[in-house]
Amino acid sequence: MSNTFVCLMGMGTVFIGLICIVFICSVISFVIRLFAKKSSTTPVAVANTAPATNSLPIQDKQAIIAGTCAVIAEELGTDVSNIRVLSFKRV
Repeated sequence: MSNTFVCLMGMGTVFIGLICIVFICSVISFVIRLFAKKSSTTPVAVANTAPATNSLPIQDKQAIIAGTCAVIAEELGTDVSNIRVLSFKRV
């Protein structure tokens, strides 16, 4: 067998394999979309499990402010004593 024939057979095998992978992915995508449409038509009850953090007071507000100032000072390349906190509100 010549080198050209071996190269062409190798590249042909790779491209046929890639085409098969694309086809399999398309079929699986179609099946998933089909099941997703069926499951989206049925109503699902969603429980609200998130805690209400807005009503809880901050325990160590001074420590949080000090940590935040340290991070800002590090990013700005300055000393923490050069930063003055005028307001610190939770958004």
